[in-house]
Amino acid sequence: MQPRLDYSTPSPKVYKAMLALNRAVSECGLEGSLMELVKTRASQINGCAYCIDMHTKDARAAGETEQRLYALNAWRETPFYTERERAALAWTESVTLIADTRVPDDVYDLARQHFNEEEMVNLTMALVVINGWNRLCIAFRSVPDYEVSPA
Repeated sequence: MQPRLDYSTPSPKVYKAMLALNRAVSECGLEGSLMELVKTRASQINGCAYCIDMHTKDARAAGETEQRLYALNAWRETPFYTERERAALAWTESVTLIADTRVPDDVYDLARQHFNEEEMVNLTMALVVINGWNRLCIAFRSVPDYEVSPA
């Protein structure tokens, strides 16, 4: 796959605004491990290889287990995630697939059991950001880093 263009340079003002929103979300107070799980799950849904690569590496560097990362796309079928994480993952899927789900009340109600109002807004803004990055990376064909393992 060949990259189409480097989206960070043609429109620096807009790119800097995206970085500022990303920074604000990363400093919002939600647990880093939770943030990496939802970023990875949204990126899986959207099929963004660049972001999956980045966020699984970031999650592992922050101490996330391989088992939880490998099972993330089947999180409902495993005992590996807390109830708060499950609520966040359900919210992530529904918001990411908003055209199909319209974010139903039961998903909202579940999330509200585990997140206060500020956390709900922050979690949703985190999803706005990662879905935005996914769309940039997919549209402009950002290529993930590739490391050849030694034989």
